Amino acid sequence: MNTTWTDYLAKAGARIDAGHVHFDPAPAEGATIVVPLLHLGLLRSRGEDSAPFLHNLLSNEVNKLAEDVATLNSFNTPKGRMLASLLMWREADGHLIALAADIQPAMLKKLSMYILRSKAKLTDANEELALIGVSGPRAEAVLEAAGLQRPAAAMRHQAAGDTRVIRLTADSYMVAVPIDAAPTRFAALREAGAEAAGTDAWTLAMIRAGLPLITAATQELFVAQMLNFELIGGVSFNKGCYPGQEIVARTQYLGKLKKRMYRVRIDGDTAPAPAADLYAPDFGEQSAGQIVNAAPAPGGGFEALAVLQTSSHETGEVHLGSPDGPRLAFLDLPYSLG
Repeated sequence: MNTTWTDYLAKAGARIDAGHVHFDPAPAEGATIVVPLLHLGLLRSRGEDSAPFLHNLLSNEVNKLAEDVATLNSFNTPKGRMLASLLMWREADGHLIALAADIQPAMLKKLSMYILRSKAKLTDANEELALIGVSGPRAEAVLEAAGLQRPAAAMRHQAAGDTRVIRLTADSYMVAVPIDAAPTRFAALREAGAEAAGTDAWTLAMIRAGLPLITAATQELFVAQMLNFELIGGVSFNKGCYPGQEIVARTQYLGKLKKRMYRVRIDGDTAPAPAADLYAPDFGEQSAGQIVNAAPAPGGGFEALAVLQTSSHETGEVHLGSPDGPRLAFLDLPYSLG
């Protein structure tokens, strides 16, 4: 990560630990926040074959991706297990891909192995661009006051000079900015009324939106539908083959899905770790699921996204870490599980 950007953040009051950003004090519940998204990394794909190259590897449509549309996507093992959850959008000469920073170098290497004779090139874009998150009830007003126009709908993006604004939900946005300009943009968003917040605040916003992030700890644990990817626009069932496509399609069309992702609350003082096991009476000593992402909740405890056996969810009794560990309380997601 560019030291000019991280040095600026340190002078602005941030503590940075392995890409995890902290600001003290944390903003109050309901505040509109601006967050340096150092926990995310960027890949850039360039060349005339960028679209077909990515289309043949990923779970969602790329060839027909509209100029102003952002899309969720996944890269999977041949057995259909997710190696990465991706957010991608078009550029004039290719595509940009945001993913968890802790898997970005490995994904750059692995995806590059598939290029072969394709007229495409994958590069690390972390030294060129920074990502900044804006989320909260006044996010639209903050962006406009900072001179950034918002896209009109979720999963759309819009350029503002050398900066691009990607709208994820009704009130959460990602701003991609040249890294040398990131300090100026961050300061402008604060001056426009957003409060500086850390990684946990952004993770909480994504948990509440039901948008999961695959990190190193959760690679190869989940098929796309277990993370509700077909519900949030991350899978196309009308495109051609890609790694894991047969398993993803079979999961969709044959039988009832046995695992789903739920939003939960967990009391306690220790943050649930990604991939931490969950237990339920119907599975006894056997794991019934895992934590995907977790973040501190206002007022104490934690909120999390958790993949769980649907039968265990139906019983209503699920525990973290052991059959007698902290009990989960189920919360609503902003979309229906069907």
